[in-house]
Amino acid sequence: MRRHFNFYSQYLIGVLFGIGLIISGMSNPQKILNFLDLAGNWDPSLMFVMGGAILVGLGGFYLVSKLTEAFFGGALHIPTRRDISKPLVIGSLIFGAGWGIAGFCPGPAIVALGAGHLKALVFIVAMLAGMAICNRFFTGHKK
Repeated sequence: MRRHFNFYSQYLIGVLFGIGLIISGMSNPQKILNFLDLAGNWDPSLMFVMGGAILVGLGGFYLVSKLTEAFFGGALHIPTRRDISKPLVIGSLIFGAGWGIAGFCPGPAIVALGAGHLKALVFIVAMLAGMAICNRFFTGHKK
């Protein structure tokens, strides 16, 4: 019974997250590209979305720091590494370049795919291919 409750609760949290992405405009690649276009048709509205997300995230991290197990049960795995490594910087640059070219990051791309946007499918296939390549050839980054 608890396992089913966990599954449905996690599903509803995902749906709520997707609705938030749609309302905020994060699933619209043109809005993202306009945000990144500082010299042209700049749209600063996503700064407020990101600011709100940071505040919610900080609150979440504070609450999690007080817990000994995950909300839905099981072990709580909090990253302990705080160093800035070469793979982190390279991965961040690749992620940022993909975001700037396509106007998607993973969550909004999945929402846009659900809305039937072909560009999101291309992005997700490329993202999965990149993850597979990284996993296959760059396993030294896992420490």
